[in-house]
Amino acid sequence: MAVLEFWDFFWIWCIVSVAVFLYAGGSAVYASFKPSDAARLRRLEAKADLILRHLGLEYNAPATPGGLSEEVKALADDPARKIEAIKLLREQTGMGLKEAKDAVEAYIAGRG
Repeated sequence: MAVLEFWDFFWIWCIVSVAVFLYAGGSAVYASFKPSDAARLRRLEAKADLILRHLGLEYNAPATPGGLSEEVKALADDPARKIEAIKLLREQTGMGLKEAKDAVEAYIAGRG
């Protein structure tokens, strides 16, 4: 007859703890991403588009050259300050580095 020692219990406890941790973490992530949330977001975007259209307003996304602020455009007009323009755009919008760089470069290419 086999007798379990301390280390056997220790390793069993570790394995069970990791399994519980992974299950709890996975279910928390799953709970935060529901298909109904995506549908709700699409409905909200459609409503916002209707309101903008009704008011005669046009939304220019910051990622498009037309959506850049005047400060960013002024910096981008000077080739030596292109990096400052990218940094400012990131601060203003929260964009990632690649998106901000692409937006500034698109503005520079479009104005020339």
